[in-house]
Amino acid sequence: MCVKNFNKMMKTKSLVLIGVFVFTFPLMGQAQDLTQTIRGRVVDKQTHAPLPGATVVLADSEPTRGTATGTDGWFILREAPVGRVDLNVSYVGYESRREPNLLVTSGKELVVHLELEENVQELQEVVIQAGRKDQPRDEMAKVSARSFTIEETEKYAGSWGDPSRMAQNYAGVVSAGDQRNDIIIRGNPPTGLSWRLEEVNIPNPNHFGALGATGGPVSILNNNLLTNSDFFTGAFPAEYGNALSGVFDLQMRNGNNQNTEYTGQVGFNGFELGVEGPFSDSSRASYLANYRYSTLSVVDKLGLNLGVGAIPEYQDLSFKIHIPTKSGHMSLFGIGGTSHIELGQDGEGGSSAYNTPERYRTTNGSDMGLLGATLMHFFNENTRIENRIALSGHGVSTTIDSLGLGGAKRFYHENNEQWKLGWYSDLTKKFDARNTLEAGVSLENHSISYIDSIYTGWTNQETDREYLLQTNTKKDNLLLIQGYAQYQHRFSNHFSLYGGLHYQHFTFNNTRSLEPRFNMEWKPRANQSLSFGYGYHTQLQPLFLYFVETYIPEGQYLQQGRYIQTNESLGFTKSNQWVLSYNRSFSKNLRVKIETYYQQQHDIPVERRESFFSLANYGASFHQARIDSLTNSGTSRNYGVELTFEKFFSGNYYFLLTASVFDSKYRGSNGILRNTAFNGNYVVNLLGGYELSVGKRGILALNLRFVTAGGKRYTPLDLEKSIENDNPHYIAKKAYKKQYKDYLRLDGRLSFRLNGRNITQEWALDVANLTDHKNVFSKNYNRLENQVVTEYQQRIFPMLLYRILF
Repeated sequence: MCVKNFNKMMKTKSLVLIGVFVFTFPLMGQAQDLTQTIRGRVVDKQTHAPLPGATVVLADSEPTRGTATGTDGWFILREAPVGRVDLNVSYVGYESRREPNLLVTSGKELVVHLELEENVQELQEVVIQAGRKDQPRDEMAKVSARSFTIEETEKYAGSWGDPSRMAQNYAGVVSAGDQRNDIIIRGNPPTGLSWRLEEVNIPNPNHFGALGATGGPVSILNNNLLTNSDFFTGAFPAEYGNALSGVFDLQMRNGNNQNTEYTGQVGFNGFELGVEGPFSDSSRASYLANYRYSTLSVVDKLGLNLGVGAIPEYQDLSFKIHIPTKSGHMSLFGIGGTSHIELGQDGEGGSSAYNTPERYRTTNGSDMGLLGATLMHFFNENTRIENRIALSGHGVSTTIDSLGLGGAKRFYHENNEQWKLGWYSDLTKKFDARNTLEAGVSLENHSISYIDSIYTGWTNQETDREYLLQTNTKKDNLLLIQGYAQYQHRFSNHFSLYGGLHYQHFTFNNTRSLEPRFNMEWKPRANQSLSFGYGYHTQLQPLFLYFVETYIPEGQYLQQGRYIQTNESLGFTKSNQWVLSYNRSFSKNLRVKIETYYQQQHDIPVERRESFFSLANYGASFHQARIDSLTNSGTSRNYGVELTFEKFFSGNYYFLLTASVFDSKYRGSNGILRNTAFNGNYVVNLLGGYELSVGKRGILALNLRFVTAGGKRYTPLDLEKSIENDNPHYIAKKAYKKQYKDYLRLDGRLSFRLNGRNITQEWALDVANLTDHKNVFSKNYNRLENQVVTEYQQRIFPMLLYRILF
């Protein structure tokens, strides 16, 4: 989707939603005390076994209000006041903790999942420790990892309810462009990211997602169905494989198993309706489902003229069914989305982002789906096994033709599908408070169908040559086998070691790897920690690259020309990663974290002929080039320092400052050391927000976000040769040497939440790029005007949201 069409559609969305905002804003009612029920479960952090008899107290309540968990670990706190509350949780033999700033609303019960860690030393004084919001769920991750709450995907200005856009605020993470949510982690390409949902590896979870990419303009993931999840940026534990830069480990929450609740919402991601509740009064089984449909498409189908040349049509569905059993639980879950758009269908509005001339039509669509099931079984309170099976698929279809130029001429076409059937099994054994073992195996059977052709006069700025590639390939039984084992030993509450191994085997070309992982954490004081981590990581290449075909003309060894697959023997890309981390808490809500890292990548695919091309730059443009004749001889290295200074929400406000200084270089097959396409050298994010109570029912919140980053690297065009050849010509010897001006952007979010009796409503106004700063996205050759044109990233636009919970 080209930038100027994206900008135009966003402005139209804003006008549509203004009407929703105006007609749904109610008058303030009379002040009254509103309460809600808090329910949840307390479990062991390592095994997830329930902790019966754990004490849960509403902090600072007068008189003190609390309860104890039952034999299944569940608790109920009734009549908790609406607003922000803290919970103190304790259990004999475990470290007590305080769960801070939980948001209680009148429209939906608050259901929490609380994990306690067993004390290594016994008979200690009971001290309630504040649980930091950033602590990862994975207890074996001690560096380059943090947990995030679903509230953060909403309140951070510019996040739009999207986990990827939210993560762009974290240290070491940079946006690949405003029009998409691809993220660059520590100078690595966005293709190095792995997405997981419910412990299952999933395809690109975004609408209009390109084949081999990890992002898109609109997320299929619905934050209304997610719960606290983990995000990793390097040296991650052994259970995570087939990834180089980072991992999103997302979890879906369970539906309310006692009361039926509804959610309605309209905003950037579309019109949506959600429902959740119990299957019966006598069962703890629950369901959860949510459906969304494109905002602009709904209005267009009502017959309103939106004044845009292209309507993005997309819809998605997410659901989860959770069924407790006597020895664990079962669940069925799924997400799916389909998207379609036509650009330039009226003979105008061609996309220079595709290097296509004016009056060309681009038709693009993508589909993604996942259906999975989980069975967890406890052998005893210290041992559990989880088995999962999942079927997923991803399809992309794109056609660019010359409609409107006096005759149809196909310029580019693809119709590609990837399917995967996976089985995943994980065993956790806790021997005692000091020692925990985890091991697992996964089998993923891939099937592919690729139909692809590119007109020979087209070039891509990731390579300096013209080419014609045609592919019509179908393959089954492409098996990726992974296994891991990891062990944690806690010498004390202040010192722990972790070690693990990950194994990976791709049967298609018999490629294997064995990957050691290690980290340690030392807490010299209660408010300080020093951590070190090392990881050896490998990743499969995008599957379609293995089947790119090269035409071998008739010659000495061939009686007639034919196509051969020249990338079949590609191995994994490999990465050694070292991380040193220091964390200090100045109070229970204020902390600073400093991390420094070094990454050395090798076996990166590059061209066999001498060129600057490397998969170290893959994802720098929307379209992923199909390059033939690749070999694993490229290298790259990244290093940098990251700072996080954060005040968690308390006293009605929060702030987050992250800063990263880094350098990212690579060598292609020509052996020249160059900047990668993602070497912006620095990024700084500053976020903050304040909440103001309006009576006893309302909360008014203001959130701001400022980001500045080094400009995007690019390969300059040779205008004279482009005019001569009637085709864009890039100057290869200056690949990624030049840099656009520094990126600057200020976003704002103003929201108002109103609690009524058994209902909560929320209105929000997001304004992206408040100063309307012109950030350069790309410079492209325009064939009709014979000049280089500049396209800019997202200009100023407002976006409204309305949500109702009841």
